[in-house]
Amino acid sequence: MRVLPAKKYAQTLRYLWYNYTHQGNGVTYPFYASYKINQTCNFKCRFCNLWQEQSPGLPTDKTFKVLDNLGKSSIFLVSFEGGEPLLRPDFLEVLKYARRQPFYLMITTSERGLTTDYPMREYCKYIDFLHISIDEGHVNLEMFDQLEEFVAFGSSVCVQTVVTKKDIDRLESKVQRCQQAGAKIVIMPAVHLEGTKDYYPEFYEFRDTVLELKKQYPNIITTPDNFFQNIDKGGCSSSSIVIDADGTLYYPCRVLPYRAINMAETSLMEFVRTRQAAEMRNVMTGCDKHCGWYQYFATSSFTSLSEAYGALQPYFAEMLHIGGDSATSSSQHPTKNPK
Repeated sequence: MRVLPAKKYAQTLRYLWYNYTHQGNGVTYPFYASYKINQTCNFKCRFCNLWQEQSPGLPTDKTFKVLDNLGKSSIFLVSFEGGEPLLRPDFLEVLKYARRQPFYLMITTSERGLTTDYPMREYCKYIDFLHISIDEGHVNLEMFDQLEEFVAFGSSVCVQTVVTKKDIDRLESKVQRCQQAGAKIVIMPAVHLEGTKDYYPEFYEFRDTVLELKKQYPNIITTPDNFFQNIDKGGCSSSSIVIDADGTLYYPCRVLPYRAINMAETSLMEFVRTRQAAEMRNVMTGCDKHCGWYQYFATSSFTSLSEAYGALQPYFAEMLHIGGDSATSSSQHPTKNPK
């Protein structure tokens, strides 16, 4: 596993302690950032609205400024998303620059032709975690047949599948396929976004199905149990942030949505300490939408060691061999037969 500078781990512990001791107005210091480095996409998923605004993202030099900003912040894990991040012409250059920052890097892609059209082995030299979106919405279920090839790229591979109200009964076959290939799978509901139809699954059926599959297929599904608990009680948090393709920070979340600072121009750490940011976090604390947006509910609140571990463990367990949670060890655990 790649080791970040010791200073970064020490800082993270200090921010964790601060969040724990100052819980009155939400979580001050975020640790996870979803950066939509472009909004160009070859898909038009019915549950998504990002493709409706095709944007190439910031120029390379300003993208670097966003990454510098994140590197100087409390952010511990950055996810490059879109749109489709692989469609950026300067993608390799951006990857190399991000790799020099003191955070772990994940990318999420849904592109077909990963084994033929993109230099994925080269890309994965700079990527810690590779998420591949495969589901009915992307109409790319055939990519499940290529999982072994994706695992061979060299990064820790996790399938990301979005579930609609029509797809719940197909989940087990997807989990089985990931187990066979030595990949993980993160399961999330189709959030009802502005400008889309409502495909959000029936919550309790979705919850019970995923939790039962986690018992049947241990160490394969990375969706944490507290994700469902937090939706049920309305426990989302500002421990996670979203940055738009133009560099704008959505704060405290993407759903409300309020646009705060431009990350290419203004320090994230200075902003989160302001009265304005505190007031915006209070709005999030009082929100009753229960929208189910995965990153806001699954990353927990980052206000205690147990919650931080629960949020980060799915990403790091395989590399650290925590609890034997590696691709090889998980395949050795017996699982129940499919229903």
